[in-house]
Amino acid sequence: MSEAALKKNVSEFGALLRKWRQIRGLSQLDLALAADSSARHLSFLETGRSHPSREMVMRLAATMDLPLRDRNRLLSDAGYRAAYTERPLEGEGLDQVRRALDYILQQQEPYPALVMNRCFDVLMINHAGAKLMQALGFQLGGEAGPPNILRMTLHPEGFRTVVKDWERAARHMIHRAYRQVNGRDENDPLVKILNEVLAYPGVPTDFSFEDPSHDALPVLPIELELNGVTLSWITTIASFGTPQDVTAEEIMVESMFPANAETEQIVKAMANV
Repeated sequence: MSEAALKKNVSEFGALLRKWRQIRGLSQLDLALAADSSARHLSFLETGRSHPSREMVMRLAATMDLPLRDRNRLLSDAGYRAAYTERPLEGEGLDQVRRALDYILQQQEPYPALVMNRCFDVLMINHAGAKLMQALGFQLGGEAGPPNILRMTLHPEGFRTVVKDWERAARHMIHRAYRQVNGRDENDPLVKILNEVLAYPGVPTDFSFEDPSHDALPVLPIELELNGVTLSWITTIASFGTPQDVTAEEIMVESMFPANAETEQIVKAMANV
């Protein structure tokens, strides 16, 4: 690597390191002590006066508990190769992950469940989930790529037409997405999707700002109108506990459960259970 390229990398690394440190609410001294370093050395890393070793980059990333994608970015900006792979879910190497996901989806029947990536693209869905989508009038799949839950939630012709108290449910979804873009720039695909959906007609401007009072309930129920009947759901989000691959870490399994006895009876009757 040329001297000019090295200086550029050091500068980019320092800026990104400082950005993440501030997001995590750490002073230079706090981070240095936690990473078994010194505030002076950390200051030199952030200003570009010193170049970090690969071990130091990994240690700082682990100390700040960065997502694997961002650990790779920190390594790249310091001039090192990525430490974590990023393979497509349907490709080689993630066979056991797919089997685990298939099992989870099957066990969720007769209730809906789906698998999403960090951009909220639907990668997998169980039979109950596909059946519910179809009953609500939505088709999954097509040439435009995987369906995206953020787009479906915010689009004027999407879930807005069937979700009771749509603004509250949509606001919650937007803030879920915002928590995943912390520290990332405008080139992040999820940031681009957020900018797109927030520009849809009828989306309140204050969706860009989080207000915890809107989620005051222990669990926010999602109520869907289906043929004059209200189906009320609560959801859980599951992820892999010890991921060593970017794709595996970013997978979200969202499972829906009836929020009341009426919904449970209707759903089981629909599934002939």
